[in-house]
Amino acid sequence: MIRTLLATVLVAGIFVAGCGTSSNDAATTGGTQAKSGALHFVFVPKSAGNPYFAEVEKGLQKGAKELGATIETQAPTSADATSQVGTIKDALQRGVDVLVVSANAPDTLNDVFDDARKKGVIVLTVDSDITGNEEHRDASVLPTDFAKVGPALVENLASLTGGQGDFAILSAATDAPNQNAWIAGMKEALKDPKYAGLKLVDTVYGNDEPEKSATEMQALLTKYPDLRAVVSPTSVGLGAAAQVLETSGQYPGGPKAKGPGIELTGLATPNQLRAAVEKGVVKKFQLWSPADMGEIAAHLGAALHAKKFLPEEGKSFDVPGLGSKTFSAKGVVYAGPLVTFDKANIANFDF
Repeated sequence: MIRTLLATVLVAGIFVAGCGTSSNDAATTGGTQAKSGALHFVFVPKSAGNPYFAEVEKGLQKGAKELGATIETQAPTSADATSQVGTIKDALQRGVDVLVVSANAPDTLNDVFDDARKKGVIVLTVDSDITGNEEHRDASVLPTDFAKVGPALVENLASLTGGQGDFAILSAATDAPNQNAWIAGMKEALKDPKYAGLKLVDTVYGNDEPEKSATEMQALLTKYPDLRAVVSPTSVGLGAAAQVLETSGQYPGGPKAKGPGIELTGLATPNQLRAAVEKGVVKKFQLWSPADMGEIAAHLGAALHAKKFLPEEGKSFDVPGLGSKTFSAKGVVYAGPLVTFDKANIANFDF
């Protein structure tokens, strides 16, 4: 069921492996066994232990298996670009053909990316690009057109609140390019007169850490007694916020809800929010398939390494099972549109 539906919206999914710790302050997960002469990928997510990036890794693993390539994940233990630099340097020393990195900042990775490319390594960003510094990587696989995410989040918020009330945003890191792009898109969408009844009262940051995200959510509930909703465009933040909201009893229909209660929505994987949706703490939220991004990145990285084509705007290439993908400007490939998950359909998804 999931496969059929995800294929319809150009999405897909697969698996994750256990964690260890390397000598470079990074967690190593998964990885196929190295084969002599096989194309070798290294995936550097934003941080370790994030289930969202486990899904990206699953897609990479699937693509690598199809390609006969090997892959390992080197995850910084903190969600900052400086940690990613050290992780990438370590990967370059040990040998890599294709780097797949979810950038924690738009410009901190420029030098290490340049070093990698001088060594012949293909550098891809996935999920989060180095916006404004695209010349330092080869191409990027992004979840969906960023210009559409902010407006979609606002429309989802409006449908839950009737377009009325104060709301706050619980984001990840302050300099996360994708988060900031989506928040900017939300603010732009809010200028539409049809959303005049919605008021953004605060934006806080949980650094993609469950404890900090929970603390920030608790602080929002205390600081804004008339809060109507919270939007968290990050899987870690939304999961932590759902737990806080359930404990507080202030969700719609909850034992301590004032009036209609506090709505919570944003971006997360279905498995992270399944229990919250079934309990009524969260009514609906959205996402794309992070696994699709990984699978596309695997096939794109192999093709670029083999010099089959250049990442030129308008150029298309095929990904088995996912169809044709086309480069947008600046070497960007979008995986697919947003999917809305709610009580009626969440049982159909397992990632």
